[in-house]
Amino acid sequence: MKILSKFTVFFTALGVAGVVVGVPVMAKDLGDSYLSKERFQIRARVIGVAPDDDSSVNISGKTDVSTEVVPEVDFTYFITEHIAAELIAATAKHNIKHSSAGDLGDAWILPPTLTLQYHFTPDNAFSPYVGAGINYSYFYAEDANSAFTDLEVDGGFGTALQVGTDYWLNDHWGLNIDVKKIFLNIDGKLNNGAVRADIDLDPWVIGAGAAYRF
Repeated sequence: MKILSKFTVFFTALGVAGVVVGVPVMAKDLGDSYLSKERFQIRARVIGVAPDDDSSVNISGKTDVSTEVVPEVDFTYFITEHIAAELIAATAKHNIKHSSAGDLGDAWILPPTLTLQYHFTPDNAFSPYVGAGINYSYFYAEDANSAFTDLEVDGGFGTALQVGTDYWLNDHWGLNIDVKKIFLNIDGKLNNGAVRADIDLDPWVIGAGAAYRF
């Protein structure tokens, strides 16, 4: 509940800021059909994926999942002038450690996340937005440390909250800052299931990059 309260305050502050300091750059023209190119926007960002993990392990102790920095691409479609859907594409390799057993191994994660956004001031140079949606995290290429065998991480569904802003330099190009909080629970196994962990991964995904609208 504390996290949700902080997001609510941040969302409201961004909306007010967008109205107060936003400078009109271009009226948002969505074209004549739902497939008009004006409805589409793409971004390329560098993101930091920082797990805020808490875990329960059957051999006691805690897991620690590494923070990683990777490239990311997202695609946004404007349903109306203010409402849009965003899908992100990225993958990252994370190291998994145990508080007493040490390095357990590595796993790649593919976490497509779909959010529904509200853009407060889409006609302004400063254009903040908020969003909420769903995530599915798929783990692949798990590799156990040489002291262990059979690392397996099960994927799962999670929910996501989002806040960010575009700053448009002209009618097509802009800069973007974006923060997501993903609430995700996963299960991990090692040594043919002899070691098991229930992990609330709950990563922060913080990104910055360039935006292009058609």
